[in-house]
Amino acid sequence: MKVQKKIIPAIIAKKQEELDELLSKVINIVEIAQLDIMDNKFVPNTSLFFDFKLPETSCIFEAHLMIKKPEIWIKDNWEKVDTILVHYESCSNPKGIISDVKNRGKKIGFVLNPETPVEKLSDFIDDIDQVLIMTVNPGFYGSPFLPEMLYKITELRTLKPKLDIEVDGGITDKTISLVDKAGANLFVSGSYIMKAENVKGSIDSLKKRYQSNHRKK
Repeated sequence: MKVQKKIIPAIIAKKQEELDELLSKVINIVEIAQLDIMDNKFVPNTSLFFDFKLPETSCIFEAHLMIKKPEIWIKDNWEKVDTILVHYESCSNPKGIISDVKNRGKKIGFVLNPETPVEKLSDFIDDIDQVLIMTVNPGFYGSPFLPEMLYKITELRTLKPKLDIEVDGGITDKTISLVDKAGANLFVSGSYIMKAENVKGSIDSLKKRYQSNHRKK
């Protein structure tokens, strides 16, 4: 079975009204939206670090936890989302978090910052649903894409051919072909989608890029 390719908009919001406005742009045109949770400690920015509410929708939500104590957020907010993505760098007990999230009936993935090697996941990679490779230093919309991260995607795809491999950071119509060829199948894009005048047009342009990759083969 081949992994499915999907475009995932990333949502950064400081208050409920901003969250509602941003979600209204995308939830009817994508299958998955990523909520960027930031505590201004793990990364130097704050986003969705309040008791937010999500609309009733067929869109699936994943929470990207850029926070110091993911266990606490999971305990208080797990019901809001379908998938929880935890940074390896902020997690003192990966196997404990995996067990906790799975016992709650949710999907679990781990996130690797640029400096963190793939082998850090080796003890529990068979127990998780996906891996998110950061292709920027996390925390803001519009950070520059780091092409040196492509080897990590390829390494992980070689290791786990059927794993959902997600990339986040600097994903535009100029970079999506690179991460697609490296082996990613879930493409998170923040400012390229959310700051576009034509959100659907931006999403479609990303899809066309990876689809044209595969027509060339």
